[in-house]
Amino acid sequence: MNSIFHARLLHFAMSIVVMMGFVVFLASPAFALDGQVQIHDPSTIVQCNGKFHTYGTGGSSLVSEDGWTWRRGVRPARAGMAPDVIHLGDRYFQYIGSNPGGQPHGAINLIWTRSLDPNSPDYKWEDGGVIASSDGIEFCNAIDPGAFLDPTDGKLWLVYGSYFGYIRLVHLDPQTGKRINPNDKLVDIAINCEAAIMIYRDGWYYLLATHGSCCRGADSGYNIRVGHARKVSGPFLDHTGLDMLQGGGKLFLGSGGRVIGPGHFGLLDLGDGVQKFSCHYEADLDRGGASVMDIRPLLWKDGWPVAGENFREGTYEIESVRTGTALELAVEGVPVGGRRSRRPPGAAPGGPGAGGGPGEMFAGQGGVIPPQDVAQVSTNWPAGNIDIRMANYMCQAQQKWTVTPVANAGGYPGSPYVRITIAGTDRTLAVGEDGELVALPAFTGGHEQLWRLDQLADGAWRIMPKFASTARESLVLSAVGSSFATLAKFDPAGDKQRWLFKTP
Repeated sequence: MNSIFHARLLHFAMSIVVMMGFVVFLASPAFALDGQVQIHDPSTIVQCNGKFHTYGTGGSSLVSEDGWTWRRGVRPARAGMAPDVIHLGDRYFQYIGSNPGGQPHGAINLIWTRSLDPNSPDYKWEDGGVIASSDGIEFCNAIDPGAFLDPTDGKLWLVYGSYFGYIRLVHLDPQTGKRINPNDKLVDIAINCEAAIMIYRDGWYYLLATHGSCCRGADSGYNIRVGHARKVSGPFLDHTGLDMLQGGGKLFLGSGGRVIGPGHFGLLDLGDGVQKFSCHYEADLDRGGASVMDIRPLLWKDGWPVAGENFREGTYEIESVRTGTALELAVEGVPVGGRRSRRPPGAAPGGPGAGGGPGEMFAGQGGVIPPQDVAQVSTNWPAGNIDIRMANYMCQAQQKWTVTPVANAGGYPGSPYVRITIAGTDRTLAVGEDGELVALPAFTGGHEQLWRLDQLADGAWRIMPKFASTARESLVLSAVGSSFATLAKFDPAGDKQRWLFKTP
């Protein structure tokens, strides 16, 4: 937040204008969030009564029933800059920054409610007062709050601050959301960044903070960087050992593709080892340069958080991490390039034709062998349902799957439901009436033909049907041995339900 509050509000208002002018004419890119996603400085996403909520600068808010399609929500009781929200017990605490006297004269106010649903009798924002402030002289700007509940001891913390000085840490009461002791010595944990927030994993505390310039649209330099520490109070060091108090920070996410200036990390833990994160981009070039929210997979590598990529439409080999074999239709395959005899006609055993010289059996056919024509090799496939199995990948037509988002089928946090079909056909991966996998002759849009793809912490994917007719709990695609696939309860500690999507 290295501009004054009025500039923030102006930028937010311009984003709304851009949205109104372009939403009718520009289709969202595949596997980007759907609906109204224009927002600046979104808070951590929280759930209430089965819906997802986030709040942004200027009193903006977004709500979603599934985490994929978003719409405008109701303004909270107080508007400000870069709020953050946390759900503790029966309360939702929202911390909101402001610069009443101009930066760096700042204040962070607390409001709270027992429900985020404006139709609930428990929906009423109460004023919790000022939680932290800066006097305009000290080396800190009290805005950009980020709440963190320590899972190891249940303590609640708030980090805050911007480019006008330090990022600071204060201790809060998880029952009231207020400072436990306002006279406690303030702890400085970083500098030269803003929009900080803390997460925890495997004995490490991670401080994710936004570096670079904001509020300049496609000319913004926002990027997210991270350091880690063994204690909540730091020191937070990057991968080179440089302290974030000295300007350190390992790059977590920068601009890429058609989006510019990511900032405001928010953890979205979906359970079973599936984690995602929210952020906003200062400019989405496919939405007229508006500031928009995104949700992406959160991966982990060598003890550091890594920004995953949302799934992209395309044709893939689907390979089991456990077995190395590929998902395929249970049909007789045809070798790519056709079958060959063991030796050329007229070649004597052990004589000419047994080696690899020109015209011999190991010399190949010469030239490039084209991909199989699925229409040609599928002439002997059954017309009706076909079973699913696994086999060594041989680049054959029955092993190539096209993944396509399904319009108006809904989704889940960060992604739409997809259909998975044999490339070049309408043969569709589905859950059969017996609860096992099957390929149907054609896609009809039924729930048993819709699939959810979640990227796990190691980069592999979990494949989950939207609906399994015989299941009382969520089931996922699971490898059994090297030749059979079924549906089974997800085991986050195992690898039989981890899959790789490889470009054939």
